[in-house]
Amino acid sequence: MGKYDPLGAYLARLTEAEAPMTFREIEALIDAPLPPAARRHRAWWSNNPDNSVITRTWRAAGFRAFQVDMAGETLTFRRDEAGVPSVPAPAQPAGGPQAGLIERIRARLGGTVRIPYGVDLTEPTGEVWDAEIQ
Repeated sequence: MGKYDPLGAYLARLTEAEAPMTFREIEALIDAPLPPAARRHRAWWSNNPDNSVITRTWRAAGFRAFQVDMAGETLTFRRDEAGVPSVPAPAQPAGGPQAGLIERIRARLGGTVRIPYGVDLTEPTGEVWDAEIQ
């Protein structure tokens, strides 16, 4: 069991769309202090799943961190709009260099932009951009 799993389990059980919490409440759930960076750096609470283990935990539970108040040591976890966990499984490309490209792009951008299924991000736009070389 990981250090932050109790937070993930708590969030996953919630039926509400939002869960306001204090840093101390999170520490009580995980039965350990948060790292000093959690109180010093706003970026520690970003929703980038590459940020930290705790970020992957709340994202896997289907939530995002919002309204982080560093001075007041509070934040709100808000259910992801899709209502499903927003941390995609890593793509396992097979074949040539383009295999799995769309899945890798979706995995990296997951939760930051919405790309409708069926849109081919590698398809040329049809526009030709000419640049003058000086």
